[in-house]
Amino acid sequence: MPDNRFDRMLSALVVMGVSGSGKSTIAASLAERLDWQYKDGDMFHPRSNVEKMSAGQPLTDDDRRPWLQAIADEIDRVARASGHIVVACSALKRSYRNILIHGRNDVAFIYLDGTHELIAERLGQRKGHFMPPGLLDSQFKTLEIPTTEENAIVVSIDAPVAAIVDDIVTKLDVRRKLGNTGS
Repeated sequence: MPDNRFDRMLSALVVMGVSGSGKSTIAASLAERLDWQYKDGDMFHPRSNVEKMSAGQPLTDDDRRPWLQAIADEIDRVARASGHIVVACSALKRSYRNILIHGRNDVAFIYLDGTHELIAERLGQRKGHFMPPGLLDSQFKTLEIPTTEENAIVVSIDAPVAAIVDDIVTKLDVRRKLGNTGS
């Protein structure tokens, strides 16, 4: 049964964190739980970004800007249609998150928090992804952990997927009950 407690409060949830933190897996599971659309932010990367990352080169802010704008445009499109979406997107810097929300108060960030060691181990086991494990250090250097002022919640990734999704839903529900929509 769909969980629609957050439908009036939010149009989008952006599941964020460094590569290997489980963004795609958690975002897809959360979207299924809420009966919302799911999109992986990676699908919005221009080919040049994928090629650059595949070659082990970190992206610059200029590389990221059109990618982030494409995701923001998708959030806007879904919200205009009165829909709801969960997006997996690294959103490592506050300036990147500002592009995604551009003043909206109906978007929340879910930061997947994990240790460098745990994430490096996961990346080492991942096959067929364009983001090589060697870029993890650059991701952690770039990361600006989101704050509650950014309408963000933090969840630990040191648990099974179902438990992480339960934690997210519980924290969102507490916010809903308190009337905190980030505005």
